[in-house]
Amino acid sequence: MGKALWREREVSGVPGDERGPLMAAAYRMLGSVSDAEDAVQEAYARWYALDDDRRREVRVPAAWLMTTVSRICLDTLRSARVRRERAVGEWLPEPVPGSPAWTSCGANGVPDDPAEKAALVGSLDLAVLVVMETMSPAERVAFVLHDVFSYRYEEISPVLGRTPHACRQLAFEARRKARAARPGHADLGGRVPVEARTAFRRAWEAGDLTALVRQLAPEVRAVVDGGGLVSAPAEPVRGAWEVAGTLLAVRGRQPDLVIDEGEVNGSPGLVTRDADGTVLAVVALGVAAGVVHRVWVVRDPRKLLRWNGVGAGSGA
Repeated sequence: MGKALWREREVSGVPGDERGPLMAAAYRMLGSVSDAEDAVQEAYARWYALDDDRRREVRVPAAWLMTTVSRICLDTLRSARVRRERAVGEWLPEPVPGSPAWTSCGANGVPDDPAEKAALVGSLDLAVLVVMETMSPAERVAFVLHDVFSYRYEEISPVLGRTPHACRQLAFEARRKARAARPGHADLGGRVPVEARTAFRRAWEAGDLTALVRQLAPEVRAVVDGGGLVSAPAEPVRGAWEVAGTLLAVRGRQPDLVIDEGEVNGSPGLVTRDADGTVLAVVALGVAAGVVHRVWVVRDPRKLLRWNGVGAGSGA
């Protein structure tokens, strides 16, 4: 990854394009575009609330903004954990349609190195964001800043109000949880093969139970987030036959369902629509050894607003 922003950039003002790196970090920390937008907006509000003398004392405004956004995200995560524990059914991150400009931003803007770009997209994957939900708020912030954006522990220390050694331990624990969340399937957080996605879609679209089961690992698990607003299993569905049966039951209840292939958080996924073109669900897949091990279905209408053209331009 690129070197940390406040070691490489010294600016006298706060250019608008700083919103890209700030959104990129905030979304990965929060798993919600709207919450990330609120965090970035609040950071800018705090910046402009400073008097002129105080702003002149800030040597690198971009670094001040990133620190402030990270602290806001930390507070948001702490309160969000309570809300999510009280939520009805399963909770999944808000998926991102296509590739908004900010998704590929690193600490120093969009990197020139293709490997760095690929790593940034990989950290955006829904599978990775789901793993981050197992981390404590402090672990998640430390993980995003260090492992995704390459900030040194000395730079993370003032964000979390802990020693650099404590920040190192938080990031270490976060990485341990990330590995434990997908044992034996190291590529679950990698880019989904297009052919695996296509085979899955064709079997589902055809209503072919046997063909669909062949695309699923025996221990496959499907999680559906309805947000308490639309129907969804209250707990994960486990097993190839059970998951395939659940998917085909959806197809049976809505025979006019359109299943399209699309990009979900920078990786091949599926988008289902009704006959009028309204997006009903976004489906992300975790693939290992050529078969699907994880299915994440977001049905919460509040998380599909951008997929239906509402607020699509915000946060770019």
